[in-house]
Amino acid sequence: MQAFVVAGTHSGVGKTTLTLGLLAALHKRGQRVQGFKVGPDFIDPAHHAAITGTPSFNLDGWMLSREYNQECFARALPHKDIGVIEGMMGLFDGYDGKTEAGSTAEMAKWLNLPVILVIDASAMARSVAALVHGFQSFDPDLNVAGVIFNKIGGKGHLQYL
Repeated sequence: MQAFVVAGTHSGVGKTTLTLGLLAALHKRGQRVQGFKVGPDFIDPAHHAAITGTPSFNLDGWMLSREYNQECFARALPHKDIGVIEGMMGLFDGYDGKTEAGSTAEMAKWLNLPVILVIDASAMARSVAALVHGFQSFDPDLNVAGVIFNKIGGKGHLQYL
């Protein structure tokens, strides 16, 4: 896997914190890491760059064409070991709330990348299975390859999840 997308069920689940942690861990292990951010956000890419020592790039399916996003992504990855793309809002949230236009899901499909879904599991147990199932099956063209449970209450809570 040369790159993956970090996406959330909604805003505020910890995508940025987890992305920064992943970038730092990969960089500390000697990986040449390339950061990206979906959407017109310039604060998060600055944090990415501070951690990796490499400029982070914005990918945006609403303001930029599919071709431009694909070219930007392809241009940035040579000479890198891995790319980490931080999503925005919820995985399927985009420009108008009615379609995938401008969403993290759209970008993951355009770039043919797997998605790691971040879930705020602070007040959940078995219901998390339904949530994950829904996100995995909502769009069969999207590869939700893994899940990170954030805000868990400890080992016992993790066992429920």
